[in-house]
Amino acid sequence: MALLDVLLVILLSIAGLLFLALQSWLAATVVRRVVGVPIGWPRSIAVGFVMSGAMALTVQYLFRAGTDANPNGLDVTPWVAVLLLVLAVCWIFALGVGALVFLEAAFPTGTLPSFSQIFTGGKARRRRTRRYAEVTSIAVRHGLGSRLRGFGRDDSSGQEAKTARALRSALNEAGVTFIKLGQMLSTRRDLLPAAYIRELESLQSNASPEPWESMETAIEDSLGRPLAEVFSHVDPVPLAAASVAQVHRATLLDGTDVVLKVQRPGALDQVTLDTDIILRLARWLNTTTPWGKSLGVLALARGFADSLGEELDYRVELDNMRSIEASLAQSGAFTVAVPHAHHELSSERLLVMDRLPGRPVSAAGELLTGLSASERSALAKTLLGATLQQIISDGVFHADLHAGNIFISPEGTLGLLDFGSVGRLDPATQTALGMMLYSIDKNDAAGATDALIELLDRPEDLDERALERSLGQLLTRFRTGFGPGGSQKMFTDLFSLVVAHKFAVPAQIGAAFRALAAVEGTLLVIDPTMDVVEVARSEGSRLMEGKLGFGSLKEEFQNRVVQLLPLVNRLPRRINKITDDLEHGRFTMRVRVLDHPSDRRFLTGLFQQLIVAVLAGSAVVGAIMLITSNEGPLLTGDIHLYGFFGFVLLFGGFILGMRALMLVFRRDSGD
Repeated sequence: MALLDVLLVILLSIAGLLFLALQSWLAATVVRRVVGVPIGWPRSIAVGFVMSGAMALTVQYLFRAGTDANPNGLDVTPWVAVLLLVLAVCWIFALGVGALVFLEAAFPTGTLPSFSQIFTGGKARRRRTRRYAEVTSIAVRHGLGSRLRGFGRDDSSGQEAKTARALRSALNEAGVTFIKLGQMLSTRRDLLPAAYIRELESLQSNASPEPWESMETAIEDSLGRPLAEVFSHVDPVPLAAASVAQVHRATLLDGTDVVLKVQRPGALDQVTLDTDIILRLARWLNTTTPWGKSLGVLALARGFADSLGEELDYRVELDNMRSIEASLAQSGAFTVAVPHAHHELSSERLLVMDRLPGRPVSAAGELLTGLSASERSALAKTLLGATLQQIISDGVFHADLHAGNIFISPEGTLGLLDFGSVGRLDPATQTALGMMLYSIDKNDAAGATDALIELLDRPEDLDERALERSLGQLLTRFRTGFGPGGSQKMFTDLFSLVVAHKFAVPAQIGAAFRALAAVEGTLLVIDPTMDVVEVARSEGSRLMEGKLGFGSLKEEFQNRVVQLLPLVNRLPRRINKITDDLEHGRFTMRVRVLDHPSDRRFLTGLFQQLIVAVLAGSAVVGAIMLITSNEGPLLTGDIHLYGFFGFVLLFGGFILGMRALMLVFRRDSGD
């Protein structure tokens, strides 16, 4: 019998726990439904469990109160106990709703680790916390905490320059991911003041070489076999060492000279960790600083994270090399070499490519000195022409053409390296960019204005006449020529004009501007006497004249006619119907207001929020009037019947108020 009693107790306990779990789940479901927002299940069930326990205790207490079994407490008739139980259950439910609303407001669903992550992600979470503390201490040590919160609010030039220097020093100390973030921000002249651009442009990512033993292991892991099975020789001394990768010379078994771009062990984990921190900081700046949301720092951080993820995947770089190589070969107008990549040996962390002869422009001073002025001028024009050809005609271009990524061979030819950053433009954008250069060359302010509007994201309150006048003055100022280095002033003034008229620069257009800005510095190293804008104008005009030639225009016209054929076929029937309706007085016009679903959702949500708020306020006011009336029959010695109804009505007002509050939170998070 003892064993049966134990089994019975266990079964009753299990049944009780199951019933409690079912009751908690049911309470959580009802609460989630009432709140009207998809709150996370763990916190909902936890609140439901507390509600179930409170309800059980309340039922037990009021049962004793209604059966004369509570001598030292409340003693009421059974029907009053039932009414009080209903009211108590309602308010326990209301407090549960309030608890969920508070938790959702303080810690929105998704911001806290999940139940499984609490037990399985401890190591990664501790590592992230240490790195976050390290980055925060770097920012605080450089005095960025208070300065960044007040960024853009009546900064004097001295204070702005001081903050920019502090930001550059902090990013440099924080490591490679933050350095790359600063380099990306240095291209956004439409967002940051000139003082920040100057400081961020000086950021450089350098690192001490990784020991050869660890790099050898990384290469073999990527190849899936020993080095001796692929290479006859690999130089353990790197050609270059950056924070993310190293470059080594090697020779294949067939005698081909190649270079190996190898990602450092642990680089991906470090960048992933830092990217997560950057996104968290961006969310914080987006919500706590007056300028964070206006500049779109969260969107910038997400775009940076995506581009950096692609840059760390060498398979993407391999595809980029193929695209640039194919576009240069197809045009055939410029002799620019792209190293052949060995895709069968390359992988996500390893890139194997043929070695280009010569030296990068940044280290080719002696080689350039040996060339004549005409040869250097021809090299510079070839580089600029090939860059514009990629941007305007091909739509696929190298976006990081600094002096270290451009090689000059002993024969005086050019080669490109490092295709981790490649931009792509759609045909309409290519044409708009070409038309802007063409209009500048023809001194056509109206055409340049139209091309600029087509190229960039148009602001809502744009004054086109003022933009055309400003652009016309700019063209007139620089019409007679620029001279060596004068183009920098031209580009600076053009970008200032873009910022002054509040244009937004799309990411790919920014990449094209970055490519032109980077190649400009390289061109002046190759040929210091070159007038970059003058050559760019002539090359852009040449490319557009090719697009505007009779053959190209004829082909474009044929394409548009083909697109119009379905409309032309239906046009007589439609004209006949319109004239017939006009003749017989049946002609009508129908306009659908709020046709777009987003507009309907906005108004529906607004009216829903207004109605809920009005009902909540009315219920609370009515409840207060009933509670304070002291009218009606007594339920107990102190509680009137009207007061009881007042508490019930207050419960309804409280629930409606919580729902209205959550609707506000949901609208704010969706904006």
